[in-house]
Amino acid sequence: MSHCSTKGGHMTSTHENPQMLDRTDPEGEIARSATRNRNWGRWGQSDVRGTMNHLTDELRAAAGSLIVRGVSFSLSQSFDMSGPQKGWRRRTNPVHTMLDTGTDAAAGIQGFPHGLGGADDVVSMPLQCSTQWDGLGHIFDHGMAWNGRPAGSVVTSLGDGVTGIETVANGIVGRGVLLDVGRQFGDRGELPDGFAITTEHLTATVAAQGCSSEVRRGDLVLVRTGQLSRARRDGWGDYAGGAAPGLSFTTADWLHDSEIAAIATDTWGFEVRPNEFDVAFQPLHQVAIPNIGLFLGEMWDLDALAEDCAEDGTYEFFLTAAPIPVTGAVGAPVNPIAVK
Repeated sequence: MSHCSTKGGHMTSTHENPQMLDRTDPEGEIARSATRNRNWGRWGQSDVRGTMNHLTDELRAAAGSLIVRGVSFSLSQSFDMSGPQKGWRRRTNPVHTMLDTGTDAAAGIQGFPHGLGGADDVVSMPLQCSTQWDGLGHIFDHGMAWNGRPAGSVVTSLGDGVTGIETVANGIVGRGVLLDVGRQFGDRGELPDGFAITTEHLTATVAAQGCSSEVRRGDLVLVRTGQLSRARRDGWGDYAGGAAPGLSFTTADWLHDSEIAAIATDTWGFEVRPNEFDVAFQPLHQVAIPNIGLFLGEMWDLDALAEDCAEDGTYEFFLTAAPIPVTGAVGAPVNPIAVK
């Protein structure tokens, strides 16, 4: 096997073992990590795109060369009433309602001439109820949003008027890379709930998968835990909001130093749950979004792609994952497409 280069990323971290964390001092640990990894001002005081600045036009163009076979995979879960949501944080599954139907057309009550009939429908749903991106206005750190702006001046009752998800509607296209940690460290390809994925797990997965999974600057990284596979087999249970495998808080340095554009997982909350402190709620979000400026994807369906990657030994691909550009939204649904 040829030696993988390290150009464009640093596969190291100042914290690699979750046991190194002081579980009793979440406030101190979060503050130190936020200070260490803060990107405020890196792309100018007016920046609204955060780590998406790592994904340049040149990198997007180069990603096109990864399309060899033309086989494509949708990485989205279904948007329907059979989804995982059960009302926590007022999130519900999509409600799909028909406005016009074939029965209306057959009854001749639509009012169109010459036999024309049609169907129309509407969907009502929280924007983060299924496969989605977290935008930069989704999480704050001590009242501060991305790039050091006061949260109250960014997100109001009118929405995110500064870093709304529409600011990256044209840019989330590039080289995708799958790190199938579930396959490398799990039982039957599935990590148990509460499994904290450390930097060591990520680098070991890259080493096991080979050079095609080398993480580079500007990449769109996908981390498969296998939790969605388990939920499909055993039922949703607490998939939406409960215990889950996920990234350790200690990976914050790697997320910053690797200079990736975005990262997504097949879990509801991206990071390990329960979190690694005695009292905490999504501490890695608190560092990653408002301080690093990193886009996080959640509830992605990576199973079919993972099977194909394992079969052909290629873990890189062209990936397009533009969010629906809902003006002022702090998160948005997406149907990511990976093409190999």
